[in-house]
Amino acid sequence: MSIWWSLHLRREAASVPLARRFLLGAMETAGVDPEISFDLSVALSEACANAVEHGGHTVQGEQSVGRDPWDVWDELPGTACGQYRVTAYLDGERCRIEVTDSGPGFPARRMRRTSVHQHDPQQYPSLSAEDGRGLCLIEQLADHVHFGNRPGRGAVVSFDKVLKWRKGALLMVS
Repeated sequence: MSIWWSLHLRREAASVPLARRFLLGAMETAGVDPEISFDLSVALSEACANAVEHGGHTVQGEQSVGRDPWDVWDELPGTACGQYRVTAYLDGERCRIEVTDSGPGFPARRMRRTSVHQHDPQQYPSLSAEDGRGLCLIEQLADHVHFGNRPGRGAVVSFDKVLKWRKGALLMVS
C-alpha cells in the first residue's frame, strides 16, 4: 500500500503550517517513526516558506489592485503566481516530497546533492545572514535533494528520505 497526495495552496504564510500538519497526520496514520516524520515536516516547512516568499511575482503587494483574492484559482497553469503545489508520496521504504511554484527559479549554482556529499562551508550563508538557511536545512534533513527550474514556470524542490516504521505500521502490514 502507498499514499499519494497533492495540495494546491495559496502563497500565504498560513499555508505553511497547514501543509506541515497534513504531512504529519498522514505519516502518523501510516505508522512512520516520529523522528523521521519530524525531519520531513521541518524540510517541508522550509520548502513551503520559500515558495511563499519567492514563488511568484505580485503587483503592489501581495495581490493585484482591485482583484478578488480568490481569482488566483482561475489562472492558467504556469501563470498562477498566487499559488504553489505540494505533492508527497509515501511508498514502501521511501517518502518523496515536491514543492513547485511559479517564481523566478533557482540560480544556476544549485544542483542535486545527497547527504553523503561533503558540503563546502563557503556556500552556506553567514551566521549573521537574515535568510538563506532554509535550503541548507532541507539538504541536511533529507537523504536526496534536487533544486530545479521549470523553464518559464518556476522552481521545484524535491527531496526524499528513507522511512523507518513503528511496529505494526499500517503501510507495512498491507
